[in-house]
Amino acid sequence: MSGNNVLSLLGLALRGGRLAVGEEPAALAAKAGQARLLLTASDAAGNTLRRAEHLAEEGHCLWLVLPFTKAELGGALGRASAAIAALTDLGLAAAVAERLARLDPERYGEAAARMDLKRRRARERKDAPRRDPPKKAPPPKERDRRAGTPRREEGRPPRDGRRPGRAGAPRPRNGRPGENRAGRPERPEARGPAKGRPPRGGGGGRPPFGRTKGGGR
Repeated sequence: MSGNNVLSLLGLALRGGRLAVGEEPAALAAKAGQARLLLTASDAAGNTLRRAEHLAEEGHCLWLVLPFTKAELGGALGRASAAIAALTDLGLAAAVAERLARLDPERYGEAAARMDLKRRRARERKDAPRRDPPKKAPPPKERDRRAGTPRREEGRPPRDGRRPGRAGAPRPRNGRPGENRAGRPERPEARGPAKGRPPRGGGGGRPPFGRTKGGGR
């Protein structure tokens, strides 16, 4: 297999918007975590190679040196020269690494295997069924409202007149005349003499009707 197949695949990636050409576009793709494979020309300067190595570490992606010069790489991408490029599509990156491994298995075989493993894992994650997150329980007020039972506020007695802790005991009624704290009528002797009436038993006050002190009428 000739190197033209690799260069033609890079040109296809560029037309599809999956290839960032140049040092600045490649750096932006790597810093954003979009770069899948960094490529540099065989005659790139030392500063470019060091920058590519740093970007590969920062973007957590592979970095390969192509067996093509800057002029050959730039000619395939419609430029006079190109020293660095970044593939942003995982499938295209794995395909480029695979074609490079066919050209030189000893040099690019390990990188091709790693890219193929990343592609298969990404495909498995995509095909795996999605699990819905567990539903959260509604708050207490919402739960009581859905159940149709009003939530009783703490610290208030029930509306049926009973105090909590005394089942069946009636609520005492205070302030009514003739009744004690338990709600029962008071005994007559427990009350004082009525206003305007003499006490019973011949006590002081007015004498009985028709009688005087002398015993006559």
